[in-house]
Amino acid sequence: MVTVSFDDVQAAAARLDGVARRTPVLTSRTLNALVGAEVFIKCENFQRVGAFKFRGAYNAAAQLSPEQLARGIAAYSSGNHAQATALAARELGSRAVILMPEDAPQSKSEATIGYGAEVVTYDRYTQDRTALGRALAEERGLALIPPYDHPHVIAGQGTAALELLKETGALDALIVPVGGGGLIAGSAVAAKALHPAIQVVGVEPAEGDDTKRSLESGERVSIPVPRTIADGQALPTPGELTFAINRRLVDAIALVGDEEIVEAMRFAFERLKIVLEPSGASALAALLAGHVPGPPRRIGVIASGGNIDTRRFTELTGR
Repeated sequence: MVTVSFDDVQAAAARLDGVARRTPVLTSRTLNALVGAEVFIKCENFQRVGAFKFRGAYNAAAQLSPEQLARGIAAYSSGNHAQATALAARELGSRAVILMPEDAPQSKSEATIGYGAEVVTYDRYTQDRTALGRALAEERGLALIPPYDHPHVIAGQGTAALELLKETGALDALIVPVGGGGLIAGSAVAAKALHPAIQVVGVEPAEGDDTKRSLESGERVSIPVPRTIADGQALPTPGELTFAINRRLVDAIALVGDEEIVEAMRFAFERLKIVLEPSGASALAALLAGHVPGPPRRIGVIASGGNIDTRRFTELTGR
């Protein structure tokens, strides 16, 4: 099976240099005191398109042939990979057609269209987006860039952890949100190569624990499409390639409830002065809620995105 190496992550970093943003790493004495550890937050909410997804989408799109770019790019996504692929296509002089769920956040759909993409919708609860996405790409002759189960996408996502660890030095643990598993797979490849003893902890919504169940059973497990505020993590099955990497390199999976995610969003807004969407706050939520064993002495947290509109943010945090 194709896999992803540390060399691939380093090559992606070189490809993204000057294109993706080198996002800031925040620290907070208040947060350190609350959890009893030194915490470093990698703020991918400040990445282009507002989420880490631009790293993987651009790394994959930049390796397409001129002929493929001329025909165009297809993707399927609940929002952040959609925006990322749309922007990557625009940056490379191509075009994008994106399959998005009908109930995707309006702000994400509008942003995807704003980057120049065509959006096609589907029902995430009754239709198979992978099959639909493949059919769409084949029908229109487009190059398909999936949201996580692709070696170039995984390598690109791993550059977030690579940057974090180059800035902080050795960490005892790295906490990463898990949806399809691309971010944590790439992050684990980078982290374990740089610091083999680091503990890599994934975080899933309690209602969407497909990766946790899969790692415990030793094979990919499917669950009903989860209903959670963390729309970027509402997936029924881990990716094939991401699972193969994560079963080797991920040490534990923590689960967080929707209310714990909301509390982390509030904390990030009030104390760190940053806006996080639910999926982007889940790793911080696990740490604040005490779901990370220990905790270790020095901890990295990836805040994966901040794509949420004012109405939804106030609706969730104002309860």
